[in-house]
Amino acid sequence: MEKSLGPRCFTVAVMVVVLLLSTANLQPVHAQRRCNPVELSWCLQAIVSNIPPSNTCCRKLKGQEDCLCREKADPTFGGYLALPGAKRVADACGVNFPNC
Repeated sequence: MEKSLGPRCFTVAVMVVVLLLSTANLQPVHAQRRCNPVELSWCLQAIVSNIPPSNTCCRKLKGQEDCLCREKADPTFGGYLALPGAKRVADACGVNFPNC
């Protein structure tokens, strides 16, 4: 006589498969935020004008600090990082502005 696994075992097996499939493409949150030049858009107004950076700008810029050299080469926002205002904003935010 063959024993069947029953509906409970089947349900648990399906839940495990769904869990594995749903987490397969996830990355740690910090990796998803790294090197995202769009984060610099919060600082564009302060970079191009002579206004102090907002708290949000500083928070976003600090989150991108390790990526600024890479982001200088980005065709969308890299040109803004070449402006003198970018160094001024970085200084105001306490961010190390790289010379790269």
